[in-house]
Amino acid sequence: MRVVSIHKLRRGIKRPLPLMLCGVRAGFPSPADDFIEKPLDLNAHLIRHRAASFMVKARGDSMEKAGIRDGSMLIVDRALESRDGSIVVAVVEAQFTVKRFRKNGGTCWLEAANEKYPPIAVTDEDTIWGVVAHAIQSF
Repeated sequence: MRVVSIHKLRRGIKRPLPLMLCGVRAGFPSPADDFIEKPLDLNAHLIRHRAASFMVKARGDSMEKAGIRDGSMLIVDRALESRDGSIVVAVVEAQFTVKRFRKNGGTCWLEAANEKYPPIAVTDEDTIWGVVAHAIQSF
């Protein structure tokens, strides 16, 4: 899966979205829960480190089983430390890619969430650019 565009996050949304504090059931709806509580600022919920966060648009199918589809918008936080199992944006052979970071002892590699793609060994020239904190997608 490759990154096709990178976007710096702006100051915030101009008009906060309404937030319903009750949970949304996947089964039968409850008529008692149809009230809006307070405005929701998505930046407050999705962005931990504003100066170090970017949005990128993903292309491809290598991360499908991780819930990242072609066209997903990813919020990438460069202040977060990559750990074994983190989904990261990395620079491999001068190209951005989205993969799961794996580490065992001193060996590191990038792993796709689609068995069609082989693991990628991380070399000294490769860079972990940031950790994917959230994926946003349309259905």
